[in-house]
Amino acid sequence: LLSPPCIFQMDTTQESYLDLFPLDAIVYLTPDSENVLEDIDPNKVYILGGLVDESIHKNLTLQRAQEQSLQTARLPIREYMVKAVNTKNYHSETLAINQVFEVLSVYYETRSWPAALKAGVSSGKGYVLPDAVK
Repeated sequence: LLSPPCIFQMDTTQESYLDLFPLDAIVYLTPDSENVLEDIDPNKVYILGGLVDESIHKNLTLQRAQEQSLQTARLPIREYMVKAVNTKNYHSETLAINQVFEVLSVYYETRSWPAALKAGVSSGKGYVLPDAVK
């Protein structure tokens, strides 16, 4: 039996997350973090796409979070997925905001990282679940 889909409420504001939430409640999600997101804490505020840029600059989001004295975490892509062989030898843990949101939403509903990562990480990123490798 599947549960009904979760409903999320979103608000937009010109205010900075730094002004809205205590620093110790904020977790800045960045693919460059050494900290693996193991679970979602309902008492934390997760920053997705805190910096949106057309190009990927290694460590830029991590550096910004560190400058703001924020906790950081990354999705557990390496822990649950493997690099798929592809013609371009392309592998990226950098996801679009909608992909990160999908991963977090599915994880919150299922408490399964494999299910969440399968739902949110497209094959174009070069990662697959181990059982998808034949």
